[in-house]
Amino acid sequence: MNPVSLRDVVDALDMASDTLSSYLNRKTGEIVSLTEDTMLMVDDDDDLDGISEWEREEILRARDVRDSDDYIGLPGRYEIDEYRIMEDFCYSLEDEGLKEDLLYTIDGRGAFRRFKDAIHRLGIEKDWFKYRDGRLKELAVDWLKANGIPFI
Repeated sequence: MNPVSLRDVVDALDMASDTLSSYLNRKTGEIVSLTEDTMLMVDDDDDLDGISEWEREEILRARDVRDSDDYIGLPGRYEIDEYRIMEDFCYSLEDEGLKEDLLYTIDGRGAFRRFKDAIHRLGIEKDWFKYRDGRLKELAVDWLKANGIPFI
């Protein structure tokens, strides 16, 4: 197997959501991202006539992911734990006032929206995205190593 692009894995982790999952083909290094709706359609054995070409291709790709031992699922949204990354970012800040303000911001419902608004208002969006990208990269490296997948 050729080494997998670490950047491609990080990008796939960045897109992870409740409705989008990514899979790595261990033989080719290709990453396939599929929606929940597509995965639900995989089990539908109906004829693929009457659907668009791109939908047909997605369903066939999803069937390949489901039926092949070559694919392994990348960490999903819950394994990534975006809230924990936000919290760790807050604790990483040296300015105690800023740290406390952000920690208060992420407490309770609506934490993600308030956090986004706060980092924008405070002008620390670049710091957040750099921190988050670093954490996703660490997660990707750990996952690749744990699964014996070479990467560059």
